[in-house]
Amino acid sequence: MAKDNVTNDLGDDESIDSGMQIVAFKLRDEEYGVNIFQVQEIRNLVEITRVPFSASYIKGVINLRGSVLPVIDLKKRLGLEPTPYTERTRIVTVTVGDLPVGMLVDSVTEVLMIRSKLVDTKKAINEKDISKFLSGIGNIDGRLVIMLNLEEIVGIRD
Repeated sequence: MAKDNVTNDLGDDESIDSGMQIVAFKLRDEEYGVNIFQVQEIRNLVEITRVPFSASYIKGVINLRGSVLPVIDLKKRLGLEPTPYTERTRIVTVTVGDLPVGMLVDSVTEVLMIRSKLVDTKKAINEKDISKFLSGIGNIDGRLVIMLNLEEIVGIRD
């Protein structure tokens, strides 16, 4: 068979949209995701030192290889009810701008590939306070993943 006759089974639109990889994690019963390029590492829960007078959603800081890393209680930041920590609780270290930050999540589920056209960037929530934290809702074979806007969550604006 000549090379010129080989076709892409995905179709033209899908072959152009290579999509993005996301790290998916759970907060309560919902699945959330962030772009894998912003994720530095996933750590087991360690002791977090509380910092007086910090924002209410800042859980505290941890020592990360000699550097101080702020840790955000993501459920509190998003206005979700707290749940107890378990053996599956993780700290997802992300970089937003030049700032490394840890985010407490209930569990990390997996790394997913999602095509851009399957992410609905229209806000699914009308409350302005919470919708600014969302960048879209991904639909992977009927599985909904809420995409987070880390710049807003961390409070960094260009």
